[in-house]
Amino acid sequence: MPSNHSILGIDAAWTLAQPSGIALAARSPAGWRLITAEPSYQHFLARSDRSLAVQERPIGSRPVAPALLASAEKLSGRAIDLIAIDMPMAHSPIIGRRCCDNAVSQAYGARKCGTHTPSTERPGRMSDELCEGFRDAGYPLRTTTVTTPGLIEVYPHPALVALACASERLPYKASKVRSYWPALNPAQRRKRLYQQWSEIVALLDCEISGVAEALPRLELRASGVAVKAFEDKLDAIVSAWVGICALEGRAKPFGDPDAAIWIPKPREGVSRCPHRATA
Repeated sequence: MPSNHSILGIDAAWTLAQPSGIALAARSPAGWRLITAEPSYQHFLARSDRSLAVQERPIGSRPVAPALLASAEKLSGRAIDLIAIDMPMAHSPIIGRRCCDNAVSQAYGARKCGTHTPSTERPGRMSDELCEGFRDAGYPLRTTTVTTPGLIEVYPHPALVALACASERLPYKASKVRSYWPALNPAQRRKRLYQQWSEIVALLDCEISGVAEALPRLELRASGVAVKAFEDKLDAIVSAWVGICALEGRAKPFGDPDAAIWIPKPREGVSRCPHRATA
C-alpha cells in the first residue's frame, strides 16, 4: 500500500438544525495522524480559509461536497482517498430498514448496537445530498469492496466495541447519561462521561496520532454546546478510523450491493499503537 493516504470522517447530522462533526486524517511513512477535527462543516471550511467568518457556536448547514473536498485537500496536501460517513446511504432511495440495518442488528444487537430505522424523512434528503454530492465529485458509494476514491457508510457504536474489545456498546453519549448512571447526580454523571471519553480518546490516539491533543478533557462545568461539539468531533474521528480500517482491509461490509455498513474487524489486542513508526 502506498505510504501516503488521507481519510475524511463525517458524523453527519440527520437534519439541517444540527451541526456535523468532521475529521481529517493522513498517513505518511511515520503513520497515521489527525490533521484536524471540527464541530461543523463551517468550522472545517474556515480551518483552511482564514478569511471565512464563522461563529464559535457550531451550527447546522448543508454539506457542499466540492468545498469540503477542496478544504480537505488543502489541509492534507493531497486528494482524499476515502470518505467515511456516519449516516444511512444507499444506491437506491431509502424508504425504511435496509438489509445492512438488519445485518448489523443481528450481529451486534446482543451488544446493544442495533441500528436506528431510517425513513424517507430521516435522514431523507440529507442522505441523498451527501451521497449524490460526493458521487458527482468522484466519490461513489462503496458497498462490497473498498476502491479509491470512494465513500462508505460507518456506524460508531459497533466500531467502538471493536476498538475497545468491549462486550457491549460503550456509554459515551452525553444525551443518555441519566439512563447510563441513574443513581448518580449530574456532576457524577458528567465525570463518568468524561472518563469514558478519555478512554476512547486514548485508544484512538494509539491508532491516529494527535487525537489526544485535539480532544483535551473538558472542564466539569463546560457548556452543553462544548459537550456536544466534543462528542461530534469524537464521532467524526471514530468514523475516520473506520475509514482507515476499511482502506487497510481491517473492516468488513454488512449488507448488500445496494447499501452496506462497514465495521472494523475485532482487534487482536489493545496494546499496540499502529500509527507509531516501527524500527
